[in-house]
Amino acid sequence: MHKLSFLLYPFAVLYGWITGVRNWLYDKNLFRSKPSPIPSILVGNLTVGGTGKTPMVEYLISEFSSGKRVATLSRGYGRKTKGFLKANQNSTPDQIGDEPFQIFQKYGDEVSVFVGEDRVAALEQIKSSEERIELVILDDAFQHRAVQAHVNILLTTYQKPFSSDFLLPMGRLREYRSGATRADVVILTKSPEGLTRTKKGELKSSISNYLVPETPVLFSSISYGEPYAIREGMKFKPDIVLVSGIANPKTLEDHLDQNYNLLKSLRYADHQNYTGTDAKEIEKIVSSFEEKPVLMITEKDADKVKLLLDSGFLEEIPIFVQPIQVQFSPEDESILRELITRKIG
Repeated sequence: MHKLSFLLYPFAVLYGWITGVRNWLYDKNLFRSKPSPIPSILVGNLTVGGTGKTPMVEYLISEFSSGKRVATLSRGYGRKTKGFLKANQNSTPDQIGDEPFQIFQKYGDEVSVFVGEDRVAALEQIKSSEERIELVILDDAFQHRAVQAHVNILLTTYQKPFSSDFLLPMGRLREYRSGATRADVVILTKSPEGLTRTKKGELKSSISNYLVPETPVLFSSISYGEPYAIREGMKFKPDIVLVSGIANPKTLEDHLDQNYNLLKSLRYADHQNYTGTDAKEIEKIVSSFEEKPVLMITEKDADKVKLLLDSGFLEEIPIFVQPIQVQFSPEDESILRELITRKIG
């Protein structure tokens, strides 16, 4: 926390009062909360962005789509449309949002991808449709208390667990730490490999103070795949300029710095809609190096960068995408699967 953050304390108190009253109204059933009509897994966090929700959603899809007809549902953050929509071959990020579009591009017809601000109404529409959906993964819905999911997965990063964070605007918490009592399992994401039992025990102890007794605390890490070219005929080289429009690119930057020659990292806003001005800035920086480097981008940014290519920008630059996926220890993976299977059947 910044040393001057205490100046924001009055605003954090006000924010906490507002969110606290809202949660109290749900806890006392004065605000209605409706059980999901379809077996559902909720993936969310207590903080603002950067905990790795989309990789976790993709992990759950991979784990359960072989035996069940799986759908995802989110509000479609950043989209320029409203209401309930299903992704199709003509969908764009502007219509359904970055993350839903990424999931649809990756899994196609294997998974049904829906967006809708009103999760209750959206779930009813999915239920009443002709599709035989057997499991819905609710993305970023931990604060959407109008819906009761069958499993609540709370994500928090190893680098900044919610137990050491503060309410907005002092910190990044969307609600009080006590909101974690709604979680069925907590996962510390982006954990380094080789954590000792002692270190894991310390983190579990600090987090468990805010949980219902016996709630599992698990650890996941990020596994990086081989970068792939955004267009055919591009040659990879280890000299890299990173362009990212994600909430927290630090883990990705560390990976690229350790495994390649990361010359520069250009951080843009989360869900950045890249413009021609952005493209010219990127081209200028890439051209400033004597040996032209590779431009590395995230999966989340890939389709927006393709739009720049279609507009005639970045054509002379080799562009590669860095895929990522979630990884658990066999023990933690077994605990998570058993918990989900027991609750959704």
